[in-house]
Amino acid sequence: MSDRLGVPAALFSIKCYAAAMLALYVALYIGLERPYWAFLTSYIVAQPLAGAVISKAVFRVIGTLTGAAVAVIMVPPLVNAPALLSLAIASWLALCVYISLLDRTPRSYMFVLAGYTACLIIFPDVDTPGTIFTVATLRVQEILLGIACGSLVHGVIAPGSVSGLLISRVKAMLRDAERWSRDAIATEPVAGLSAERRRLAQDVTELHQLSIHLPFDFSRLAPRIRTVRALQDQLSLLLPLGAAIDDRLTELTAAHGGTVPQEVEQLIADVRDWLDSVSQGIHPPGSAERAAGAQALIERCAALEPVASEGMSWADMMRMSLYARLATLIAAHRDCRDLYDQIITHSRQPVTARVAELLEVRRSREMHRDYGGAARGAFAAFVTISLGCALWIGSGWQDGGTAVMLAGVFLALFSASDNPLAPLKGFMIGTVFAALIGAVYGYAIMPRLDGFAMLAASYAPVLLILGAMMASPKWMGIALPTLLGLGSPVLLSDHYVNAFASFTNGNVAQIVGIWFAIIMAGLLQSAGVERAIRRTMRAGWTDIAERATIIRRPPDVRGWINRMLDRIALLAPRLAVSGKDSGQPLYDALRDLRTGVAIGELRQLRIDLPTADSVPLTQVLNGVSRHYRALVPDEPVLVDPALLRDIDGAIADLSAYREAPVRRQALLALVSLRRNLFPEAIGYRRAGA
Repeated sequence: MSDRLGVPAALFSIKCYAAAMLALYVALYIGLERPYWAFLTSYIVAQPLAGAVISKAVFRVIGTLTGAAVAVIMVPPLVNAPALLSLAIASWLALCVYISLLDRTPRSYMFVLAGYTACLIIFPDVDTPGTIFTVATLRVQEILLGIACGSLVHGVIAPGSVSGLLISRVKAMLRDAERWSRDAIATEPVAGLSAERRRLAQDVTELHQLSIHLPFDFSRLAPRIRTVRALQDQLSLLLPLGAAIDDRLTELTAAHGGTVPQEVEQLIADVRDWLDSVSQGIHPPGSAERAAGAQALIERCAALEPVASEGMSWADMMRMSLYARLATLIAAHRDCRDLYDQIITHSRQPVTARVAELLEVRRSREMHRDYGGAARGAFAAFVTISLGCALWIGSGWQDGGTAVMLAGVFLALFSASDNPLAPLKGFMIGTVFAALIGAVYGYAIMPRLDGFAMLAASYAPVLLILGAMMASPKWMGIALPTLLGLGSPVLLSDHYVNAFASFTNGNVAQIVGIWFAIIMAGLLQSAGVERAIRRTMRAGWTDIAERATIIRRPPDVRGWINRMLDRIALLAPRLAVSGKDSGQPLYDALRDLRTGVAIGELRQLRIDLPTADSVPLTQVLNGVSRHYRALVPDEPVLVDPALLRDIDGAIADLSAYREAPVRRQALLALVSLRRNLFPEAIGYRRAGA
């Protein structure tokens, strides 16, 4: 969606209006009790992309059926115990919020919906428990009708393709990634590198979110999810590799008096030229010339790489690490382009043998899970429902159930937000607008209408304007609640009812519910951004500490990289909101990412070596674990010098190992770890040298 209103927004609005009128007409025609639910649902599921509409519809169907089933199970045995029923509803909503916050994909909407659907069914009809099954059945029918109409209209009339958007975004992402790598390996510093790092991490997360909708896209040419997942893995490798090469170049330049060795400078220039040619599309898809160029550069890196040996100097270790990481970076870019070729060919057959290998890896993507944040959101939902029910029962206010219901719904909807107060205030403004506009419609316009056609025509101006506003993230926070308010049961029913008192009480209950949600969010979820930053940083440290001490389980390096990139993508906007976007926390997170990769390499080596030969690695990994367990946000902790001695001792022991592949693997990982944890330490020297 765009911030600007134009032709796409107008088309989206017309489709929303058509879906809403179709849902309302069918609901009235078949005599559903509350046709406004069908009307509202058609707007709630609306998305500019057809695949996103269908996926959201499927998630909503599952969530609605689950919430309705829970309502039917919960009410009859607890209706005579209001306190227990209140706790049961609060517990169910809290559980659903908790699961949704851990999921963090478009699929999470299904869990939130399952939670608040039970609230929508129970609270308005809690006084008539004998009819709860009938009520639940009717709500499901009304909501499913709205889903069906919205999916039909948005999926058939000028449908927007998720596949088309994904392919265009992948093309842009690859160009950005190639530009970033080109800048990262430059022998001279390039301005703006930090911002490009953040963008690359966010691109990988965006690609994952878009791919969730692919199975529901109407396009017959939709790429396979496994191809997109493989591309995500290769893109994820670029960030730690580029940063490692940048570091090795800096260290190597310092060791040579501020100049880059000639052979290194020439190789870097050739790699940058190759990245340029790839980014500019000089080679067509599937080009043998592109692959041959990559292979030639990889072979040059291997030929220039010093042999790992006991007498290696620190400068040679830097060269070995530089050439090894550079070769891997070239291969990753080659693989990214091959996978892009696979996506745009729309073929089930791998375009290269390498693509066939990449498609055999796992299809899921590891993401950061904020258990503390999820528990906090669940607790806020539980307390809001419990306290709201207590105030409602104690006051005896007839419409208090509506206020409690809406407070719970809004807390659940915005539980994923670091600052839920902002969207809640937008909902408050939209609800006030809806009350004013609804009063004009209900008591000045609608008494003069006769038939559905006149109703649809009278609603058209305001619905078309609000629908266009929904297409813009800037205005959606006000447009959607205004639309929801216009779907009032007093305004949209099978016949006109002049019930001003009911209309007023309903709007007052809505405003009180949102106001109560704002108060509870302020009390229970204040300082959310600061705490979220600390939890995210601490999660990365804990992850490293635990990974370092795992004994026999093979390391999942790709999973680690994906989790850390997800954390970096989460940290960037939060740091900007908190005013701490100095770049240092993100730099530290990137350093931790590289540290975790080195730990994975050392763990794999420890598994491969005999127990007696792996003792130096165990000492190093245990020291790394102790360091990261001791870290506290905003309180710098110096790395224990004993860990540097352990790393240097491991370098001395394993550089003399009898098998050349082990020497190389050990030195690459230990040098990376040393540079990450002790960037200011002088170069390694053998004892006695």
